[in-house]
Amino acid sequence: MQISAIGDLAHEAMLCEVSATPKPGLVDRATNGAHRDMDFFTFLSSATALRRSFDEFARIGANHAVEAAASLLPYLQAAGIVAERRMFAATNGINTHKGMIFSLGLLAGAAGWAMKRGEALTTDHLCTLVAEMCEGLTAAAYAHVEEKPAEERTKGEAMFLRYGVTGVRGEAESGFATVRFFAMPVYRRRREEGFCVNDALCDTLLALIGSNMDTNILGRHDMAALRYAQQAARNVAMLDGMHTEAGCKAIRALDEDFTERWISPGGSADLLAVTHFLYELERRFEQGRLHQAEPVTANGFA
Repeated sequence: MQISAIGDLAHEAMLCEVSATPKPGLVDRATNGAHRDMDFFTFLSSATALRRSFDEFARIGANHAVEAAASLLPYLQAAGIVAERRMFAATNGINTHKGMIFSLGLLAGAAGWAMKRGEALTTDHLCTLVAEMCEGLTAAAYAHVEEKPAEERTKGEAMFLRYGVTGVRGEAESGFATVRFFAMPVYRRRREEGFCVNDALCDTLLALIGSNMDTNILGRHDMAALRYAQQAARNVAMLDGMHTEAGCKAIRALDEDFTERWISPGGSADLLAVTHFLYELERRFEQGRLHQAEPVTANGFA
């Protein structure tokens, strides 16, 4: 495989995330969850429109492989703006994948950079590279937020001031700590136990909702709603999720509950896609299904 394998996997991760069913409060193959403005097919249109963007993210990383990984962020941010325009054009202005564009875009860039240099495409290495790229990002984003009039603050800025949460920027700056410490152990275990991708993703989502400071929930509601969602997800996970009949029923009941309460853990959904991407990239790299190295030159690919 060539560099396009990275884009293929990012696209696959987006498709797998929306296809996993049932997902409490989220769009899946069965319901629209706590959403009226989008459905399963909206996500398919968006993911299709974004396919080439992830090739571009990966190629940016590869073409700047002679530079330090920390230098990639401005290039990836510029490509991310283009990707967002493609998404909004495909969805008539609906935000389906903005968080995934940011997170998967950073990781695709890191993977392209590492692949070009012949470095390992492991979860730990790629997350370390992203942390290096994003060092200081949160501090810069919120440096002067207190000086802005309240009516001019974004939802993210308002949540930072009220709760101290840093959202997707903070997650990236931490090297996707929530994914590494909470989601990946569950996903890896379920896959190794022979679970199908759908069921492994559904169980992993419970781990994410239970641990993630989900700004989508905070943005719609408040800290009490977030704590409720976290505890509810933990309670269902204790029933062993998709592995048992009781767990399956509990997940479906939680889906109905979140939908009625208008709780949508969209930030956790983004991290679910990140989890699948990192797991599959590492697995296929270890199996030799990805090229491990190509000559690095100052002009990009040799």
